[in-house]
Amino acid sequence: MIPTRLVKSLIFISTLAIFLFFSSLGFAIGLPAFTENQPMPSLAPMLERSMPAVVNISTSTNVEGRENPLLQDPYFRQFFNIPKQSRQKNSLGSGVIIDSDKGYVLTNNHVIDKADKIMVTLTDGRQLNADLVGTDPEADVAIIRVPANNLTELPIADSSQLKVGDFVVAIGNPFGLGQTVTSGIVSALGRSGLGIEGYEDFIQTDASINPGNSGGALVNLRGEFIGMNTAILAPSGGNVGIGFAIPANMVMTIKESLVKHGKVRRGLLGVTTQDLTPELVKAFNLVNVQGAAISRIENNSPAEKAGLALGDIVVSANGKPIKNSHELRNIIGLLQIGDKVDIEYYRGDEKKEATAVIGKQEQVQLAGEKLHAKLQGTILSNTQRDQIEGIVIEKINTASYAWKIGLRPGDVIVSANQYRVRNIDEFKQAVDPKSELLLNVQRGQEAFFAMLN
Repeated sequence: MIPTRLVKSLIFISTLAIFLFFSSLGFAIGLPAFTENQPMPSLAPMLERSMPAVVNISTSTNVEGRENPLLQDPYFRQFFNIPKQSRQKNSLGSGVIIDSDKGYVLTNNHVIDKADKIMVTLTDGRQLNADLVGTDPEADVAIIRVPANNLTELPIADSSQLKVGDFVVAIGNPFGLGQTVTSGIVSALGRSGLGIEGYEDFIQTDASINPGNSGGALVNLRGEFIGMNTAILAPSGGNVGIGFAIPANMVMTIKESLVKHGKVRRGLLGVTTQDLTPELVKAFNLVNVQGAAISRIENNSPAEKAGLALGDIVVSANGKPIKNSHELRNIIGLLQIGDKVDIEYYRGDEKKEATAVIGKQEQVQLAGEKLHAKLQGTILSNTQRDQIEGIVIEKINTASYAWKIGLRPGDVIVSANQYRVRNIDEFKQAVDPKSELLLNVQRGQEAFFAMLN
């Protein structure tokens, strides 16, 4: 028997020999090889080409200032003829020039949301006023336009070719410091279900992304645009090496709609799905353990017309495997009205195929007072935001009772009188016009109850 110490020595010598062999051929562990007669390896040449295409964005927005609650009463303000107080809110972010001929700049919607003025600063010091072309709040994408004069654009890469471990570089304007570059790798692909955006298919990277990087570029080592830096996971408030970027393919698909229509005209398949759990797999006697289970189908919807039914397990859409409900929602969310979607699904142990034509989302609006007198001054409609179905408050009169108790435009009602409501029809059934009304309301990542009596 060979002594353990001798075995360890042999392993060490063999490993060292392999390392020296590959090093002699020009390979190195973690760093490019170079000799004294060669220039130092550097990302500088690539960055010199790429950085002029990444811009700093500053915005200013006039918002109502904080006041005494008494002064927020519209009747009190009108009686004493008190003007509204306002203050200016400024914010900083980043953007990417993707069309130098037309002056199109890509950024996040949250960077320019509700801005009264958008200013773009180029790397050569020029400051340009920008016009808004279009926004998609659900995917957090926006397009602005600046005068097309001596601009540099980034070439666009096919983000579907990315692999975990690919080297990437993030370029942006963190904390308003000015253009900054960080490097890292692709840590994961297809991140979804994070609750950051309505449509999520993130590239995860450990390249440092901080506040102000939003809207900036994630590029490969060829200097090609592969994603737009959007968010970070920061439990302690600082960067912990978990950043997220929207893939270039997804961004460019949205960009086409924004340039053409000013918004994304998303179509409707007409299904609600949920992820498969071990309990569902067992209950449905499934062999396949990945997919999206159809839990609800709207009447006369494209899905119903295509023959889909409750309990069907969708495993593929337009040739792309479906692992969960988020992936199906992302694919459908990027399709336009009239597009076809080929769906593979299981019904029991039988695999089936169907083709659905994406339909138009019907915007059913209703005056709130038709449901309950205390909702007078509101306009309600069905919605599905951030995976939540409910009734959204589209408009609200600032002099109404609903406004006084704290309801605001964009709030989503998810239950009424402790009954889950997903649409206006279910809301009608839960509301008694002659009794008080208890609402459970979702506002962004927050939720609260509101009593109307």
